[in-house]
Amino acid sequence: MSYRIAVRALSEFAAKRGDLDLRFTPSPSAQEGIAGHQLVAERRGERYEREIALAGSYHHLEVRGRADGYDPDANRLEEIKTHRGDLARQPANQRALHWAQAKTYGHLLCAERGLDRLTVTLVYFDIVSQRETPLAEQCSAEALRAEFEAHCQAFLAWAQQELAHRRRRDNALKSLRFPHAGFREGQRPLAESVYKAIHTGRWLMLQAPTGIGKTLGTLFPLLKAMPGEPLDKIFFLTARNTGQRLALEALQTLGAGGRCHRAESRVPAPDETGALPLRVLTLTARDRSCEHPDKACHGDSCPLAAGFYDRLPAARAAAVERGWLDRAGLRDTALAHHICPYYLGQEMARWADVVVGDVNYWFDFHAMLYALSQQQQWRVGVLVDEAHNLVERGRGMYSATLDHGAFRRLKPTLPAPLKRPFSRVAAIWQALADESESDYRVIETLPGKLIGALQQAVSQVVEYQSEQPIALDGELQRFAFDAQHFCRVADVFGEHSICDVTRQAPRGRQRRAGAQVTLRNVVPAPFLAPRFAAAHGGTLFSATLTPEAYYRDLLGVTPDAPWLSLDSPFHDSQLAVHVAASLSTRYADREASLTPLADRIAAQFRARRGNYLAFFSSFAYLERVADRLVERHPDVPSWRQASRMDDAAREAFLARFDASGEGVGFAVLGGIFGEGIDLPGDRLIGAFVATLGLPQVNPVNEQMRVRLQALYGRGYDYAYFFPGMQKVVQAAGRVIRSPQDEGVIHLLDDRFGRREARALLPDWWPTASLD
Repeated sequence: MSYRIAVRALSEFAAKRGDLDLRFTPSPSAQEGIAGHQLVAERRGERYEREIALAGSYHHLEVRGRADGYDPDANRLEEIKTHRGDLARQPANQRALHWAQAKTYGHLLCAERGLDRLTVTLVYFDIVSQRETPLAEQCSAEALRAEFEAHCQAFLAWAQQELAHRRRRDNALKSLRFPHAGFREGQRPLAESVYKAIHTGRWLMLQAPTGIGKTLGTLFPLLKAMPGEPLDKIFFLTARNTGQRLALEALQTLGAGGRCHRAESRVPAPDETGALPLRVLTLTARDRSCEHPDKACHGDSCPLAAGFYDRLPAARAAAVERGWLDRAGLRDTALAHHICPYYLGQEMARWADVVVGDVNYWFDFHAMLYALSQQQQWRVGVLVDEAHNLVERGRGMYSATLDHGAFRRLKPTLPAPLKRPFSRVAAIWQALADESESDYRVIETLPGKLIGALQQAVSQVVEYQSEQPIALDGELQRFAFDAQHFCRVADVFGEHSICDVTRQAPRGRQRRAGAQVTLRNVVPAPFLAPRFAAAHGGTLFSATLTPEAYYRDLLGVTPDAPWLSLDSPFHDSQLAVHVAASLSTRYADREASLTPLADRIAAQFRARRGNYLAFFSSFAYLERVADRLVERHPDVPSWRQASRMDDAAREAFLARFDASGEGVGFAVLGGIFGEGIDLPGDRLIGAFVATLGLPQVNPVNEQMRVRLQALYGRGYDYAYFFPGMQKVVQAAGRVIRSPQDEGVIHLLDDRFGRREARALLPDWWPTASLD
């Protein structure tokens, strides 16, 4: 059995030493890198060869990659690296890594074409100035071979370990059994459909009701498929942290975890002989992982960055031995070896079998798992939990906003070397603001002058940052990354997005209005579709993927992707649904609705005492109704969601829903308590939904409606109605969580009685009574 590895991965494993150092960032985007490579190649002669596929072997290692270019007339191999900033400030270990890659390609080319000597050249291309800086070295084929073999030898023992692990893993997965005596109702067809999708190399759109066991029912068939497909990795992606917890619990139920995690696990782990040899990694956001938020990410500032790559081999070995790398396990391993937990997690994504993380790790502009999969040519299966959230999350990933107010506050604090480029940005930005006669406007042409000035300013920040031993001012660093992201989004701007300018009133000593400039994605499908195509297959699953056409259009799933809706295991006898046919919660009727709403909530509570959730369209509306309930019905216990709740406050809110308790929790529809929480049995016996959840009618949403109407002919439904009803069904779905639950749902608006609204409610719900 051979082990395949990409040239870049081999070089990073064998040749990277020294500190972690991110001062020579932000690096060019993928689009900028591709454009830079193309421009360099276009400057070469007619016989210049581009993107040369090369491969070679050493014992049971197969090393593959694509060299950027070869000039046969000059016998020169080129490795092109795009950059921004002063090359003189590039960290030495980054330069050494580039040379290792280039010389590995050099050996493979010499071996393939029988060359005795070769000029190996690093070509650094500045994406701002478009200047090339070539660094050349004359190499004999023998010297290149010796360096290649040294790198392979350094990796060989690790490769043998990885091959042995994969054999153990695949053998265990072939004999893996479902962990329960039987499947829940509907869970077997769910698992079969997921298995069939990955076996045929397709994506599945799966609508499955709450309580069916979706997490376990999707992970089990993908693990079973892993040896036969074969799959290198499984990525379980979520839009909320609660989904990650459920995935880890399901993996433990299946036998993952092993001896290292037993003390930490809430779920009893199998004994050592029965533990599933599966490496599981949880990826956590950088701001939640950072041990030294006041430090910069380089060895002169952060103690966990100093000598990072020197200590990484021991930490990596300890991590794979541990196997179960949830947030706590990863942190313990990293700190035991004095390195950064976040960047150890980035490294361990290469060696884990199952990675659990946020959807942005696959779908974002800078998605790390997607980039690694492309580089390593992994064959991956992807599961996307609560996939209805991917529409809004996708829009956020491919949108960008520049806040003029934040820029103005930053400008007086700038260090002297940055004042000139930022002054140019300020002048151009102010001219754009002065053109705005209305509070909000859409501009058809991108602000090219502003984008050019921002690119120059970001380059200057990179150069300045590379000289600083301490972290940049937080506001300056944040603006630099925001500006770079804005420029990247501008590169791919099209009919899927709109560019709008919002007038900002002057503050303090400012005499002139400012302008917030936004590149607002409306349809994320063009960006998400390539990510679907890059996976071998996968499943998008949720309790709310209706209407099918809405999600197909906005997500960009391939036309041949099957859509499946599974029957609910619940029965209409478990639930009572009431529609307040004479009550309006429209904005103009809010004041008149306060007393009827409070009285209905109190009446239901007295009819059956227990725990209820009441959902409203905004915090302001929530507060008004909650106050009216306290005023008119002081005997009804109640508690409220606050606008900004930390983890402790959220836990305290949910703790009130005790099986023996009673009262009404007031929450905002579409917020943290509207989905992803599990309150089975008597912890929750009913819900009130006092809104259709329609997004606010404002200039932004109206522009989105207009664009969606032009693209799909259903502007109102796509911009307002479908997103609102999805939030309603998710919130109401908190009530019935198991076949033993019984409860009641009050839909408190006359519009719920309309045919088009009823059509979007779950099929198993009983016919609503109109009150």
